[in-house]
Amino acid sequence: MRLLAFEQEGRARLGARIGDQVVALEDVLPGLPQDLNAAIAALDLPHSAASLAAKLADAPKRPLAGLALLPVVPRPGKILCIGLNYVEHAKEGNNPIPDYPAVFLRGATSLAAPGAALLRPRVSEKFDYEAELAIVIGRRARHLSEAEALSCVAGYTCMNEGSVRDYQRKSTQWSMGKNFDRTGGLGPEIVTPDELPQGPNALRITSRINGRTLQDSNTSDMIFPVPRILAILTEVMTLEPGDVIATGTPSGVGYPRQPPVFMRAGDTVEIEIEGIGVLANTVEDEA
Repeated sequence: MRLLAFEQEGRARLGARIGDQVVALEDVLPGLPQDLNAAIAALDLPHSAASLAAKLADAPKRPLAGLALLPVVPRPGKILCIGLNYVEHAKEGNNPIPDYPAVFLRGATSLAAPGAALLRPRVSEKFDYEAELAIVIGRRARHLSEAEALSCVAGYTCMNEGSVRDYQRKSTQWSMGKNFDRTGGLGPEIVTPDELPQGPNALRITSRINGRTLQDSNTSDMIFPVPRILAILTEVMTLEPGDVIATGTPSGVGYPRQPPVFMRAGDTVEIEIEGIGVLANTVEDEA
């Protein structure tokens, strides 16, 4: 199943994409909460995916074209990000391979919708791209074992975890460089785990700027695979429906290149993950 978020009549709605058409889930599930995080919890994905799919065939549909898409989770309770989680990415930055993940947080105001323009901040020209597999949490979870960790996952999506490198390095904490407004694309869809029989840690992941491939790797290069990430995070905190976890970026980012490559106004940036889809955003300068 492939879910997306869109805006209609001034509020966010959750829909299921079927080809080039979309079913608003509230049309087939009366009483579905209007708050999208609560709606994700009520759906209990992926456990309800098969029964929900059966209800979609005869439901009223609207064309995908023309919908005002939103980040797949417009207001996550938490956006947790894992740094230096690919072997080759750690090496390209001359960093040691970590034995415990670097974890930082992003805020919802840093997100951008699929197809929307990312904002290059006016205070920096070092706006870097980062292709990432993102996890969307569907069930409340704490103290997960690795064996059971995937049971809390509603699905997966693409993220361009845009980083303003000079601000990232102003201190030992990365948060300032990761939270400029509208710098992180998220979407276009939540893809439920049943659509990824190979699992989340065997997916090709790439990024392109204006058609030029810059990152080309596989999630099998993760230092901390998805189940391990979930187990580590839930040692500390409760994960809740609608939380998003960005699992790190592979090698090929812009800052270590010679010369460096950063996103600039007029660029089209695409993040593609096998089995999940393509997240495309343009770039414009902040006013």
